Amino acid sequence: MPVKTQHVPIAALSALGLNTKSTIHYQLQPDELSEQTLLRGQGEVNDTGALCIRTGEFTGRSPQDKFIVKDALTENSVHWNNFNIAIAPEKFTALKAKVLNYLNAKEELWVRDAYACADPQYRLNIRVINEHAWSNLFAYNMFLRPAEQEFSNFEPDWHIIQAPGFKADPAIDGTRQHNFAIVSFTEKTILIGGTGYTGEMKKGIFTILNYLLPHKLNVLSMHCSANMGKDGDVAVFFGLSGTGKTTLSADPNRKLIGDDEHGWTNDGVFNFEGGCYAKCIDLTEEKEPEIFRAIKPGALVENVMFFDNSRQIDFSNKAITENTRVSYPLHYISNAQEPSMGGLPKNIFFLTCDAYGVLPPISKLTPGQAMYQFISGYTARVAGTEAGVTEPKATFSACFGAPFLPLHPGKYAEMLGEKMRTHQVNVWMINTGWSGGGYGVGNRMKLSYTRAMITAALNGALDQVEFEKHPIFGMLMPKMCPGVPKELLHPRYTWADRAAYDQAAIKLAEMFIQNFEKYAAGVSEEILQSAPNPKGYQY
Repeated sequence: MPVKTQHVPIAALSALGLNTKSTIHYQLQPDELSEQTLLRGQGEVNDTGALCIRTGEFTGRSPQDKFIVKDALTENSVHWNNFNIAIAPEKFTALKAKVLNYLNAKEELWVRDAYACADPQYRLNIRVINEHAWSNLFAYNMFLRPAEQEFSNFEPDWHIIQAPGFKADPAIDGTRQHNFAIVSFTEKTILIGGTGYTGEMKKGIFTILNYLLPHKLNVLSMHCSANMGKDGDVAVFFGLSGTGKTTLSADPNRKLIGDDEHGWTNDGVFNFEGGCYAKCIDLTEEKEPEIFRAIKPGALVENVMFFDNSRQIDFSNKAITENTRVSYPLHYISNAQEPSMGGLPKNIFFLTCDAYGVLPPISKLTPGQAMYQFISGYTARVAGTEAGVTEPKATFSACFGAPFLPLHPGKYAEMLGEKMRTHQVNVWMINTGWSGGGYGVGNRMKLSYTRAMITAALNGALDQVEFEKHPIFGMLMPKMCPGVPKELLHPRYTWADRAAYDQAAIKLAEMFIQNFEKYAAGVSEEILQSAPNPKGYQY
């Protein structure tokens, strides 16, 4: 039966088009949502008390099935590309009606009121409507939770309507296949169907904030983690998957503001979310103690396998997916900053795992270089585990979050550059990848050395040291760093074959230049002048 019926927003749900004859489970607590999931045979509890579920056909986002309604509001403001795919307003309207009819046939629905943005000045109220209890638990974990007294007069700014069991007809509905995630900025609705992957809700809200905050409110939205030192100094960490963003921002000596999505105002940094959505593959208590210990009652674990005849999760098992995940509230982290806000950043770190072994382990960037590298969003991954395949593959994701950026990447980069200058922020590039050669020849940079470099940047130990310029990429490399062997700091000198390094560096620089061609028309001359220069290289 419904819980807290005195608060259920019956009139508002009816106005939206929902049949309130269904049982509406409103604002349930995690233990209630877990119990309902178990009673319906949709999950299991592991040996530490967390709810484990399977998201079904989709175990990750489907970027090619994410759409934005192209109408008078978005036609000339959204940067239409392979990630921002247009859908006609009439298709959205018809599809929304079908989804609501589908949900109206259900005997019960789960509704939650929550909000995004820890800074009250930018708060965005969200009403989430789910087909399943476990999806609603994800919303509890990941969005910010209003106080009890706020529910009686809660007014949503946006709706998320999520129906994993509904499948679109591409020929009629204008989708690519049966699953979809559609954002309508005019109707202020995120419509999700055909997929149970919970991350579509989280990234839907991130997408709209990446449009609204920079475009309307002059707030830089960022796909990053952030932490704060004992003296209040804030550090921001950008990086694609596998670069060490979560690991390196988790520092026992610093408070965690958030692990994934933030805004940067004239006053400081704030978290968009109320929780963390961490990868679980190969998770161990030794490597990621905070994440490991967060897997307890209230946490939602997705698509994992158990060891035989036990309730113990086998975190190394990839039978369902490598993208195994856990969501939990931010307060499950022992050193979480609450509220999740901090002052102005003093240091920014761009993390890259360069499998070519070209980039320095630490380097300092000018504003122009920072904007160029920000738009590039580079890392390099090892191609795979197939026999004989060892060649790394360069990956570029604009602003370290291309699938979630409705505006031109140049907009976010210009805002970053402006804030860097205004607040005199240091920007560092950290290569957590290879040294002494590329993958298969060199060695992965030791985590202890990377931590020492970041610590030196944070505590000012690099302020007085001598730097030298990289001959191709132009960034400044320190000649010494406490806790790091001097010979590691210039990548060329770590290679036994320095001519081979030169060739690899030129090749990587050319990849950067080729990738950047699609952004060149929308950025400033300062950014263009900060590109690597393979033609002018000489030793």
